[in-house]
Amino acid sequence: MSTQHTLLEEDGEGAPSARPMWAILPYLWPKDRPDLRARMVISVAALILGKIITVTIPILNGMVIDTLKQDPVTIAIATAVALIIAYATASSMASLFNEVRNSIFAKVSYHAVRQIAVQTFVHIHALSLRFHLERRTGGLSRIIDRGVKGIDTLLTYGIFLIFPTIFEFTLVCIVLLWKFDIWFVAANVAMIALYTYYSFAITRWRIQFRRQMNDSDTEANTKAVDSLLNYETVKYFNAETHETQRFDKAMKRYSDASVKSMMSLALLNVGQQIIIAAGLAGVMILSAMGIKNGTLKLGDFVVAMAYLIQLQRPLNLMGTLYREISQALADMEALFNLLLKPQEVADKADAKPLIVAHGEIRFENVVFSYEPDRVILKGISFKVPAGKTVAVVGPSGAGKSTISRILYRFYDIQSGSVTIDGQDIRDVTQASLRAAIGIVPQDTVLFNDTILYNIAYGRVGAAAPEVAEAASLAQIDKFIRELPQGYETMVGERGLKLSGGEKQRVAIARTLLKNPPILLLDEATSALDTHTEREIQAALKVVEKNRTTLVIAHRLSTVVDADEILVVDHGQIVERGRHADLVARGGAYAAMWNKQKEAAEVLEKLEAAARDPDVAPEVARVAVSGAAE
Repeated sequence: MSTQHTLLEEDGEGAPSARPMWAILPYLWPKDRPDLRARMVISVAALILGKIITVTIPILNGMVIDTLKQDPVTIAIATAVALIIAYATASSMASLFNEVRNSIFAKVSYHAVRQIAVQTFVHIHALSLRFHLERRTGGLSRIIDRGVKGIDTLLTYGIFLIFPTIFEFTLVCIVLLWKFDIWFVAANVAMIALYTYYSFAITRWRIQFRRQMNDSDTEANTKAVDSLLNYETVKYFNAETHETQRFDKAMKRYSDASVKSMMSLALLNVGQQIIIAAGLAGVMILSAMGIKNGTLKLGDFVVAMAYLIQLQRPLNLMGTLYREISQALADMEALFNLLLKPQEVADKADAKPLIVAHGEIRFENVVFSYEPDRVILKGISFKVPAGKTVAVVGPSGAGKSTISRILYRFYDIQSGSVTIDGQDIRDVTQASLRAAIGIVPQDTVLFNDTILYNIAYGRVGAAAPEVAEAASLAQIDKFIRELPQGYETMVGERGLKLSGGEKQRVAIARTLLKNPPILLLDEATSALDTHTEREIQAALKVVEKNRTTLVIAHRLSTVVDADEILVVDHGQIVERGRHADLVARGGAYAAMWNKQKEAAEVLEKLEAAARDPDVAPEVARVAVSGAAE
């Protein structure tokens, strides 16, 4: 798709470039699909034959008129009948070739649309985490939807209206020059030239309204999706009226742009009809003068009028053609701009699959920043030995989660190296790297599908018994089987039908099913209550067994058994060692441990009070919640 990346230059004010039309052609002539190439050839052949037959129809019609005037009557009638039959046959054949063309080309067209849509989907997944953190879900889906439809429109109008109309017009001019004179050709050329210029000029002006409609539509859809995804937040703050007003403002802009678009369309249609009427009047005058002078017959008058009327339909389509193609190109602009987005993290040309023999992880003097003027990691160095557990702790904003994102290669580092069994992760394929790492994140977002699907996502194609075994090890199998629909229970949008602990267990089961040699726990229990955290920790012990494990943690109680603990602050490792040694040292780790220990003791007392029947339930609940915070 790289050849298309330079195709979106602007051709003047407001009009999108027509060059993307040519960028689509390779998809209509795929190298590895001789069957689609054959369909393309047959479709074009049917198009040409259909147009040739279409041009002969007015001639046959004129011959019928002239024959009916001849003597003797019997011969005239017999000849006229034969010509009428030929006329009817030609009309039927023209329609037949058009339908054959459409049916044969359909597979070529939709194959091209499918290939471009899939390529866009793949490209979006290949874009960096930075892009996906900044994107707007509703707007992005709208851009893809409109862009793909625009490509479909471009194929339909571009292939079977531009070329056929030009071809038919050329044939008509040849016939007019043969049967009449240069003035008839000049009248037709003048009408078509004026019609085309007017249509293109007005449509070029109208495209600004289409762009305004697209922008407003994207904005409205983004606001609607964002509001619905945050349904609970809207309810928490009684913000339904505010959300409705935001959506209404976006829809008003869309409505205003749509009204302007319709009014300008009326101007376009009226002008086109005036030009066609003037052309018809001119040809009628020339034909009447020819009949009066004896240079033309009545049948010639019919032929001339028939050609002009016959050209009226493709001319009307020519106006629609430019309008639709301009709108399609406007819709495609955002899609092509999306394809222009470079991959921030890409595999090297000679990248090889990662080979995990033991699973040792090394960070050597790693420097990383999201923005040039804000360095997050300042020369971090540490090792996670094969089969061991290393924890990274520290205050919020210290750079803990950044370490996990770098290991997963969501971002590339500025300097230093990250290796697994001696292989720099920048030298191996991303697919093999991520296949070797299993992650249990802090916020598990599930697909709006069944529990079975979400667990099986850890290894697509896994059998149901394997899924059940992973769920059992994650201590969630019993809960699932008690549900009315069991593993076929739908989890809802982002898994909202499950509690935080249940979602985490699904994430653990998914990771167990993946069975990776390296495990990454990114604050996997920080959003859970104390009781649920202890249960999840028990399940995580099963996952960590015999695996190289890197734990990113906020709650220090979850890492007391780690083989080594790294304390990170302001992008640097300020302390490292085992739990007991760090507490005894009395440094930064000990300060955090004592603070969290005191908070945990207060929380335990409040939880006990909450179970006391003499304490108001609501007061106890608020107190526990505040202490947990």
